[in-house]
Amino acid sequence: MMEGWPRRKHGEVLREHLSLRGARVLDVGCGDGALVRLMVRGGARVTGIEYSPAQLAPALSQTPAGDEDYLVGRGEALPVADASLDIVVYFNVLHHVPVESQLQALREACRVLRPEGMLYVQEPVAEGPYFELVRPVDDETFVRARAYGALGAALEEGGLRQIAEYCYVTPLAYDDFAAFKRRLLAVDAGRAARLAAHEGSLREAFEALGVRRDGAYRFEAPARLNLLRKAEV
Repeated sequence: MMEGWPRRKHGEVLREHLSLRGARVLDVGCGDGALVRLMVRGGARVTGIEYSPAQLAPALSQTPAGDEDYLVGRGEALPVADASLDIVVYFNVLHHVPVESQLQALREACRVLRPEGMLYVQEPVAEGPYFELVRPVDDETFVRARAYGALGAALEEGGLRQIAEYCYVTPLAYDDFAAFKRRLLAVDAGRAARLAAHEGSLREAFEALGVRRDGAYRFEAPARLNLLRKAEV
């Protein structure tokens, strides 16, 4: 399925598909705020959301890039006014929303967008060597499929229409196995026990599948962008 997909960096794809200058943006599940800062540097005013103060701490510890702020909240109940945003971003996050709440999260995105506002949903695709590497720790086949299904259901409801679906392969790099472990736990601390149980085989697979180049272990991971626009009132 990945054969022929272009090799692209996430930031390049985002800047190519979104008009950031002067836009009011919400990044749902912002993590350490790296994407918030990238969009701020592109001229947007951005709010990052995480589900707890602890999850927001890494973003708040960074030096702001400009016009950004952060809130505690969840995708299925956004603490944002109706029709107040130009862009809502779900970057590698929709499949982390509880399955039963994924469609509601997309309805919330639609609610807070202005007419003709854009919903940017980028999700990892459940295939390829990197996915197989992580699978023993956290097999996301089901939740990723359900997230894609929720997008289809949201489109059927009619509040959103799809502008583009774009598939590509993106590079990943880790200095070493310890950096890979830290990333897995930063995304979901609940992986700790499973990671410990599989650490030996995981380390072997990491070193076998990673291409050692320029002082880092390099991988490629498939991704899918669904770009949706809110219907006019």
